[in-house]
Amino acid sequence: MNRNVMALATGPSDTAAADPTSTAGAAPSSTAVARTGAAPRHRSEHDLLGDREVPAAAYYGVHTLRATENFPITGTPISAYPDLVVALACVKQAAASANRDLGLLDDRRAAAIQAACEEIRTGRLHDQFVVDVIQGGAGTSTNMNANEVIANRALEILGHDRGEYRHLHPLEHVNAGQSTNDVYPTAVKVALHFVVHRLLDAMDVLRQAFAAKADEFADVLKMGRTQLQDAVPMTLGQEFAAYAVMLGEDRMRLEEACDLIHEINLGGTAIGTGLNAHPRYAAVARDHLRAITGIPLTVAGDLVEATQDAGAFVQLSGVLKRIAVKLSKTCNDLRLLSCGPRAGFGEINLPPVQAGSSIMPGKVNPVIPEVVNQIAFEVIGNDVTVTLAAEAGQLQLNAFEPIIVHTLLKSLDHLRAGCLTLADRCVTGITANREHLAQVVGRSIGLATALNPYIGYEQATAVAQEALATGGSVQELVLAKGLLTKERLREILRPNNLARPPAPVRADAAPNEA
Repeated sequence: MNRNVMALATGPSDTAAADPTSTAGAAPSSTAVARTGAAPRHRSEHDLLGDREVPAAAYYGVHTLRATENFPITGTPISAYPDLVVALACVKQAAASANRDLGLLDDRRAAAIQAACEEIRTGRLHDQFVVDVIQGGAGTSTNMNANEVIANRALEILGHDRGEYRHLHPLEHVNAGQSTNDVYPTAVKVALHFVVHRLLDAMDVLRQAFAAKADEFADVLKMGRTQLQDAVPMTLGQEFAAYAVMLGEDRMRLEEACDLIHEINLGGTAIGTGLNAHPRYAAVARDHLRAITGIPLTVAGDLVEATQDAGAFVQLSGVLKRIAVKLSKTCNDLRLLSCGPRAGFGEINLPPVQAGSSIMPGKVNPVIPEVVNQIAFEVIGNDVTVTLAAEAGQLQLNAFEPIIVHTLLKSLDHLRAGCLTLADRCVTGITANREHLAQVVGRSIGLATALNPYIGYEQATAVAQEALATGGSVQELVLAKGLLTKERLREILRPNNLARPPAPVRADAAPNEA
């Protein structure tokens, strides 16, 4: 970075031109001020459709203005995703550095563009990225928005007014050697990398919360269930350890999916042929982008294929769906295990975080698992959106990447928030109803299954049926029938033996030999 150019920075207003009528932070034309004594409210810009008046305070230009008029869709501007704005600045900075190295951009303009990009990367001017996140044109409006904001800030750094594009142009200089079709997907992948890693961190927080509970509940015996019916004994610690293991496995799958988005098509320009880019541009720009972001990016082996392919986004979305499904299943379990408190399972207690009813005094609901369930439903639906958008691409470009980006970033952000909320507001405060669990195990006919290797299947079945019919306990019936001694039964039913049983005895062994 040229520090002399950085020293020229005039400190733009971070809120300038969010209101089209605002003149805050504007750099007025010196000619206009001299003639009228007041800063102009607008400046005139030109594109292929003609001239338009752009708010003088705006760092964006005519292309962005038209896009805001054409796409009043969600009310969510691309600035709602700061990682995407930062990623765009990273790509534009790398492009300016590459074009300078290749002799296609003079040092002074390159340094001004780099300085503007550095400012955006630190959070400045994000309010100037005003185009709706869902837009036609395969992301062209997003790329234009970035080109114009960077160009106008670079003009200020060089001592010119915004809009004086004869000195530094959004397309001729900021967009040199580029197309939306390689800039936008590359920036998207950089942004996704940033957000994926925050989700990975959040998943690990939740994994550790479940693992801590697994240790805390390691000695708590309970009945496992299959198809909601009593199965065989286990510990509550094992149940919670399974949730931790699931999260660990899903983190590995997410890391694998993240590796796939490290392949970029920067340098392919419009359709992957590299038209209007220097033959060495792809490699040089990639190296600069790697240095700027710290991401191990690689240039795709076939840029034509990479420009039309959305497979990495589909893969990532599929993994996010997998995470969502398993998180939702876990939350279903927590709600079921805690249901009651008197008329349900009542095996665990979720921490009370708010009153649950406007009519039923004392009612507390499992609101944290419920909100994570809803996040999961959204992510599962988002995966359908990504799938349809990826499938709908034609020939050399997928025009529907904006909706892919919107849904993936939402899924990632919401899953991250859900994991952290579930860990902090729920899992860490869960307690076990130890006495109730011990009573349930004691009267469960599922103990007959644990005794099956020692008394045989037929005897175990008879005991189970009698216990169910009479309401008696399996232990009492086994002792009454003389099937096992008290000492042997106590040994077999020790929590460690039930939850982590020793090797089974021979199938032909007599009960007393067992």
